[in-house]
Amino acid sequence: MSTPTTDPIRTIGPRHRALWAAGDYGTVAADLIPGLGAVLVEAVDVRSGQRVLDVGAGTGNASIPAAAAGAEVVASDLTPELLEQGRRIARARGLYLEWVEADAQSLPFETGEFDVVISCVGSMFAPFHERTAAETLRVCRPGGTIGLINWTPEGFVGQLFATMKPFAPPPPPGARPAPLWGSEEHVRELFGTGVRALRAEKRTCTLDVSDSPQDFREWWKRHYGPTIAVYRNVAGDPARTAELDAAFLDLLTRTRTGGVWESEYLLVTAERA
Repeated sequence: MSTPTTDPIRTIGPRHRALWAAGDYGTVAADLIPGLGAVLVEAVDVRSGQRVLDVGAGTGNASIPAAAAGAEVVASDLTPELLEQGRRIARARGLYLEWVEADAQSLPFETGEFDVVISCVGSMFAPFHERTAAETLRVCRPGGTIGLINWTPEGFVGQLFATMKPFAPPPPPGARPAPLWGSEEHVRELFGTGVRALRAEKRTCTLDVSDSPQDFREWWKRHYGPTIAVYRNVAGDPARTAELDAAFLDLLTRTRTGGVWESEYLLVTAERA
């Protein structure tokens, strides 16, 4: 008799929720990428009356601008702590959104339920890319719009993850690196014939948080869940911690231009086939 296999999403989900609940992603979104969600909302031309799903919404960086444009918005995220922060932000701005705890790889929505499906540096961090892409396609109606903003492998955030990788715990079997979503070739492969008129454009945003590499390193260590997790992984080894500190500082020193950091991202828009 064969032994039933456990869906890896159910096993990994709690770890990912804890990772993104660590630190303060609300501060990350507000300080690091305050206008990025609005860029995505403009790119997919969100309009009044549309039903919009934001996958990996975090604290509403894209969901809230979509609601401000008059759309009926569902903000979904794996981490309830981030959704609660988003509720408070939206309430303070007089906006109503539906906030739903959901995994990008197993969305609790009907097939073809949404006119627009977006994700701003959110769903890219779900480890099983094919499942995420399939779910994105499934919940978007034929003729609807899909829009993504993803960090590229070559950009600052992609380099940050490459710097942290040797110090991080091993990824689950079958997981793919998040910045692969910033490769146009990878996105086209994932969506395949499920979309048409796919357009991809590389852009950059300024990470204007600090003008000091040392201070910026400490900012990441205080606020960003993946960075906090990596430091926790080596916390019992002072030599490894010092090595990580040095590698992090080297990255920040090399990539600083004019007192700030620029990070490249891929803006993707497509029509659901």
